[in-house]
Amino acid sequence: MKNSINKVMGFVLAGSLVFTACDKKLSEYNPTGLTPDVTYTTAKGFETLVNATYTYTRFWYGKEEGYGLSEMGTDIWTNGTGDVFPQLSRYDNLQGSNTTALNLEWDNFYAAIYLCNTGISKIGGIPDYTAKQKTQREAELRFMRAFYYWHIVETWGGVHFTTEATAPGVIESTANKTPVETFYTQIFEDLNFAVKNLPATATDYGRPTATIPVAKAFLARMYLTRGMNAEAAAMADDLIKNPDYMLLPKFADLWSMSNLKNKEVIWSIDYSSNLANNDLVSSAYPSGHSRGSNNGHMLFTQVYDQVNTSLLIRDIPNGRPFNRYMPTKALLDLFNENDDARYQASFQVAWLCNKEARTAGNSFNTKDTFDFKLGDTVCYTSKSTLTAASMNAKHYTTYDISRVYNAAGVPTNRKFYISLKKFMDPTRGSFNEAQSARDVFVIRLAEMYLIAAEANFNLGKPDVAAGLLNTLRTRAAIPGHEAAMQITPAQVTLDFILDERARELCGEQLRWFDLKRTNKLMDRVTRLNPDAAQYIKAYHTVRPIPQSQIDAVTNKNEFTQNQGYQ
Repeated sequence: MKNSINKVMGFVLAGSLVFTACDKKLSEYNPTGLTPDVTYTTAKGFETLVNATYTYTRFWYGKEEGYGLSEMGTDIWTNGTGDVFPQLSRYDNLQGSNTTALNLEWDNFYAAIYLCNTGISKIGGIPDYTAKQKTQREAELRFMRAFYYWHIVETWGGVHFTTEATAPGVIESTANKTPVETFYTQIFEDLNFAVKNLPATATDYGRPTATIPVAKAFLARMYLTRGMNAEAAAMADDLIKNPDYMLLPKFADLWSMSNLKNKEVIWSIDYSSNLANNDLVSSAYPSGHSRGSNNGHMLFTQVYDQVNTSLLIRDIPNGRPFNRYMPTKALLDLFNENDDARYQASFQVAWLCNKEARTAGNSFNTKDTFDFKLGDTVCYTSKSTLTAASMNAKHYTTYDISRVYNAAGVPTNRKFYISLKKFMDPTRGSFNEAQSARDVFVIRLAEMYLIAAEANFNLGKPDVAAGLLNTLRTRAAIPGHEAAMQITPAQVTLDFILDERARELCGEQLRWFDLKRTNKLMDRVTRLNPDAAQYIKAYHTVRPIPQSQIDAVTNKNEFTQNQGYQ
């Protein structure tokens, strides 16, 4: 594991544990000359440690590597032509040596774990903290440790586990394999401590401060993950009844850049509108990883600027099209766009002229030319099957479902397709700006309704589950279509709940975990994602350990690669 240095509040913190072979040289970047033993002995210095533990969330949330590990390789997304991690998207030759996303997240989540362990071990010795401050800061650190360990254990299974701090400069050359249950025992212990000792509200929105509701919401997710359905239902219900939170009246309201700090969001990763504050400074990360802001706005967008360059050029409202991911046909089929407003709120289906010209606007019928004005349709994508005659009669180019997917659902066109727009940012400073100030919603109240519904269904209470789902579906209904969106208890199945989670949460970095938790990963990928179906195997319920980690440890007989991988 590489040493990870985080730039936080003007301090550079060094001393994260590093797994490395004994003959490798450890290089640390520490221009202040401060060491952890000095920095972490005062309240001011210790605050930098606590702040630093939060920064590692930015290596996952709103970042391409995190999307690759949490949304791809599922039933609802497949790869566009720009996908740089096709192994994660399709399981095609997925190994620990061929996906840098695995290395990045492994290195930084373990760096976060060891920073949390260091803080927890030192908190008692901070002389200028009150007893209450010590307990609260320990609660924050324990919440963050639980948060990171969940990502680690669900992604890689029973890998290295420790709660011990590592002395500055110590290089560990061995790693352990620890049962998954041990991880969860610690996760629940830490979260229960956090629920009892965190503050009720955040005092600084500038960092994603853990609070009692945040810990309860994450605990509800953990209960559901471990099949503790009664506890999951009760904890989620506690959040649903909390007057400090509410579902926004309209699903679309969630995604406005002017409304990011709203009462539906329980916890988010805050990105600053001042991009310079978002760690886009490579010198702060000697490993070369420059984190920057949210880049989710680029990843799900078709290359609209290649549809017709005479009429449609790259601009700020339509985003910078990285063309990484596209919806599976199965995801689009989950929506009834005539009743469910989430379809229009989630996806962009039309692109309008932003460059006037007289030209042939239909790439499938170029014999006629027309005068295109600003705002005229240039590209339209439909989830329905349209006749070739009707599409060719249009002045603009149409990509209906038959021009994007074949009858089996395999994409035949990975450049032009219906695009997720939830994460778009029209406030960016230029059309090529890769960084967005959009906050990433890690937990929102809608998830609590879905957790409670799933838990109650598992408890044999489909009537309660249907009521919870209907609350979300009423909010999602196109005005006047509320009755059409209601379901009966008889309609509630585990697959229906997963369908509803896809409609509500698609793209929000939960899908892979949802399918793993419900033991539906193999089933739904095999049935609904033909790109990945041909490659997925039972062992893909965990990801491969980075090969660099396997190579670095000296106890290679004990710390081995996950089963099925090389």
